[in-house]
Amino acid sequence: MKSIWTGSIGFGLVNIPVKLYSAVQSSDLDLDMLDKKDHANIKFKRVNAETGKEVEWGNIVKGYRLNDKYVVLDAKDFEMANAKKSKVIEVEDFVKEDEIDSTYYETPYYLEPEKSGVRAYALFREALAKSKKVGIATFVLRNKEHLAVLRAVGDVIVLNKIRFYQEIRETDDLKLPSKSEVKPKELTMALSLIEQLTTKFDISKYKDTYADDLMKVIKAKAKGTKITAPKLQVSHKASDLMAQLKESLGTKKKKKAS
Repeated sequence: MKSIWTGSIGFGLVNIPVKLYSAVQSSDLDLDMLDKKDHANIKFKRVNAETGKEVEWGNIVKGYRLNDKYVVLDAKDFEMANAKKSKVIEVEDFVKEDEIDSTYYETPYYLEPEKSGVRAYALFREALAKSKKVGIATFVLRNKEHLAVLRAVGDVIVLNKIRFYQEIRETDDLKLPSKSEVKPKELTMALSLIEQLTTKFDISKYKDTYADDLMKVIKAKAKGTKITAPKLQVSHKASDLMAQLKESLGTKKKKKAS
């Protein structure tokens, strides 16, 4: 793996030099964009709006339009804005992880210690694990400030970017049903169904199978095989919730018996 950021974790007066690595990889198929007429590959170019000529990456700079003129910024300018936040994952608070709504979570990353930070990294990791708390931190990545959660997962400290409060939309515009819509008997049945389907969470049993299914379609088309779209089977046509819940419970019992 290649690190995408180097800096340190600021934990009180303790400084822990670390490298940041992406913790995820895409499972999507790498599909190309083609011209419908002749299947030629579509390419995107960085073009100068004045001359119409293509511009090489090395000649591209970033700028902000101020008073009808561009102020051009370089790497040093971004760091000068806040040198500490550009280089330090500053832990500001510790909280219980279940206090953070899942709506706020974004991208996970792995943190690896530099050689000079091994002991401090291990200490911080074990302290997080023993306290059963997570650290709330801020840092700058790719010229943007992020809020993050630091937590111990086995031998690694995982950094999860989380959204700021102002980035989450309110639900006032949504038309949502009130609790009075729920009938007690239906709720009891729904709780029974949840109980029957309850198991210990194991992430490894959930697979992204869509990419594999799509590859089968691609290979079939390549061979000229006629493809028939599968029809969705409706398991029941009951119009009321109670009947649907009873049928769901019965289906689960049959699966267990077999």
